[in-house]
Amino acid sequence: QVQLRESGPGLVKPSQALSLTCTVSNGSITTTGYAWNWIRQPPGKGLEWMGVMTYDGTTAYPPSLKSRTAISRDTSKNQFTLELSSMTPADTAEYFCAGLTLPGYTATHYWGKGTLVIVSS
Repeated sequence: QVQLRESGPGLVKPSQALSLTCTVSNGSITTTGYAWNWIRQPPGKGLEWMGVMTYDGTTAYPPSLKSRTAISRDTSKNQFTLELSSMTPADTAEYFCAGLTLPGYTATHYWGKGTLVIVSS
C-alpha cells in the first residue's frame, strides 16, 4: 500500500514562505500514470487544490495560486515539495499531499494524513 506523509513547519509568520515535503513510501513518484498533488482545507471551508506534479515532472497550478506556488521533487528521496510564498493568515489550513492516477489509468488515490499550518505572528 502506497503511503504518503507530509512534513514541515506547523507555524509560519506572515510574509514568510512555506515549504512542505511529502514523502512517498511503497511506491515511486516516477511511476507512469500517477500525479502528485497538494491540497489544502482552511478551517471550516472546503478542499482547495493547490497544484500537481505528474510522474514525468510536469506541473500545473490553479490561476489563483500560480504566482505564489511551486512544486518540485527529489526522485532520489521519493519526495515532492510544495513552496508557497508570501504567506498570510488566509493560508492557515490543513495541508494534504495526495497521489492520484491520471485519466486512462486505473483509478487509484492515496492521501497523506495532513499537516496543520498556522500563519501567525
